[in-house]
Formats: sequence, structure tokens, C-alpha cells
Amino acid sequence: MSKQLVTKDNSLIGASYSLGVVEQRLIFLAIIEAREQKTLIEAGGLLRIYAQSYAKQFNVEKHTSYEAMKRAVEGLYEAGFAYSKVDERSGKIGNYKSRWVDKIGYIDDLGCVELVFASDVIPLITRLEARYTEYELKQVVGLQSEYAIRLYELIIQWRSVGTTSQISLVELREKLGLVDEYQRIEAFKRRVLDLAITQINEHTDITSEYEQHKQGRVITGFTFKFKVKKNKEKTGTKISNNENRTTIEGLNDKQLGRIARNPSFMADYNHLVSSTSPAGQDPKAWEFEMINRLKKDASQFKKRPVREYLEY
Repeated sequence: MSKQLVTKDNSLIGASYSLGVVEQRLIFLAIIEAREQKTLIEAGGLLRIYAQSYAKQFNVEKHTSYEAMKRAVEGLYEAGFAYSKVDERSGKIGNYKSRWVDKIGYIDDLGCVELVFASDVIPLITRLEARYTEYELKQVVGLQSEYAIRLYELIIQWRSVGTTSQISLVELREKLGLVDEYQRIEAFKRRVLDLAITQINEHTDITSEYEQHKQGRVITGFTFKFKVKKNKEKTGTKISNNENRTTIEGLNDKQLGRIARNPSFMADYNHLVSSTSPAGQDPKAWEFEMINRLKKDASQFKKRPVREYLEY
């Protein structure tokens, strides 16, 4: 059976929004369906999510699935998100707000939910060029907290280095969609972070912990460190480019990171990162961007055999 991959532009991964578990699961299934029907989604077509598919993916009863999906329709129609993205013409960072869907509804006789993604969402899930995050749907199936799902996505953007950058408490709350909830830091840690980390460590392919950062006695931010579980199935990465097929079999993110850090690789492909890119100055950002480029299209890296870069 083919892998069910959730793929999002990092602008969407790092967006600020509040969605319940069922709403997020509908988005996951719609993204998978959208990428399998690229022509349809680019035309703004309807995507159908069947209760039978939801039940199978998330191990719940079909009837329960459909009732939950129907309840999620209203919330998903009203939901929006805020995100930042580099403006292609100026190279400057733009800050935007969008809705998730233009249209959403359900058909009782078919046991399905239908939705049309908003126009802003489509390029963030289908037209992925450099900076994106991809993971298997099964990694989030066991997560019952909406914050655990969001935190897992935020953490695995940094899979190649094993630690996130420091994120302020204010920004983290925004990304998790928290407005007035859990204002006291003790409640935030206990009901959000600790619960999310426990679920991530139990149900996903990583184990994580966080470090607090303070100004005086006040907690102002967090860093999340994590490791990939050794007993989890290691998945290879295949990269192809139409008729000129180039594949990388069995390379994990650590190996791809080693390629990206190779001085010869940097010298050969430094031109691929524009001077306006955030990755242009930061080594970790450069590495992250190049790992994603290797995953998406290895055919542009032809100057040397891949094995030569791995020798670094």
C-alpha cells in the first residue's frame, strides 16, 4: 500500500491557527486527495472525504467518523489562518490572512464531506518548490490533542538538525491558536506542552523534550530538541523529474544533511539560494532548504555523483 504523505509549504506549517483534531484530520485527508488529483485541485474542484476513509485511517467506527466529520464542517468553514511568505517580486516578507476553504458541505447518502480549498491554500499544498515539510499520515494518527498535532509539525521542520530554533512564548501561543486559553505559564505547560510532548513521544517517530528560556525569572521562550526513534521503520526517499529520472534510495534526513553541509556541495550549488532568501546567510536554514530540494528534485544536482558528497 502506498504511503499516505502529508505535504505542506513551510509557510503553512508555521502559520497561526486554531483547529480541532477532526478539522485537522479532514485537512490531512484533503491534502492527500488534492495532491493525487493535481489537475482537479488547481481548477478549484471539489474534494470528497469519505467517512469510510476517515474511519480506516484513524481507527474509529464509520458512523462515529461521519458524525464527527459533519460537526467539523461548520468549524472548518469559519476557520482561518495567518501566515508569512516571501513576496516573489520584492523579496520582502509579506504577512497574510486566509480561510482554509471556499466551500464545504456533506452528503448524507454518500457518507462524505466535500470541500473546496481556498485559493491561497492551493499553492501551499501542491506547488512546492523549495521549503516544505512532508511526513507520513500514520505519524499523527495516534495524536488526540490538537496541540500535539501542531507541535509535531512545527518540530519536524527541523528534522535534519534535531533541534528547533528558539521560539518565543508569544509566537508559540499564536502558532498553536491560543488566544485567551491557558494564560498562566503553569497551565500552558501542563495542559498544552507537556500533554503534547507525551503524546508525540508515545505515538510518533520522534522523542522530544523542551528547554525553557528566561529573562530573569520569567519564561519567555522554548527550544525543542528531538531524536528519531531507532526502532521505527526507516523510509527511503525517491526523487524523480519527469522523463529524466534521478532517484535517491534509502537516504534519510541525516544523510541528506551531510550532503548539504559538504563544502563541495555548497560551492557547487550556492547559486541556487538567492541573496534575498533567509537561507542565504544562515547555515541551518541553508541545510534545511537544500535537504528539501534534494527530496523534491535531485535532477538539478548533477555536477558530481551523490556518493561523493556523502564522503564529507
